[in-house]
Amino acid sequence: MQSRMKNPVMVITEAMGPAQKLMGAAKLGGVPDTTLELVHLRVSQINGCSACVDGGTKTARKNGETDDRLGTVAAWRETTYFTDAERAALALAEGATRLADGAGGVSDEVWDEAAKYYDERGLAALVLMIGVTNLFNRLNAITRQIAGAWG
Repeated sequence: MQSRMKNPVMVITEAMGPAQKLMGAAKLGGVPDTTLELVHLRVSQINGCSACVDGGTKTARKNGETDDRLGTVAAWRETTYFTDAERAALALAEGATRLADGAGGVSDEVWDEAAKYYDERGLAALVLMIGVTNLFNRLNAITRQIAGAWG
């Protein structure tokens, strides 16, 4: 395996700071870090971004996430490991990442369920995390970044 090139934010280094600020801003919206990490992981799984799945799993584990939850996040609907709020966040992450799979993007049902658990600031944080993760996933997938290659 070999990357096509360095990650674009490592080539155009001026992009790294703003990208990191967006990721950091998502963490200021009042959503638990564990939920944001699960969202990041699920979006990365959907997009097949090995670098983000690897990095996200390692970060979540360092922050106390369990192997049971990490191992079943791809099948979150069929487990008892996740809270209703986490399930709503994961459903939002899936809907927003798979925009082309449903007419009109994220359904009102998915949005309304997330809004039961998160206020406007929390929803903004989730949307930012989903969007930034999708950005990183696409940068990594296009350039074939390799899981574990960054240390």
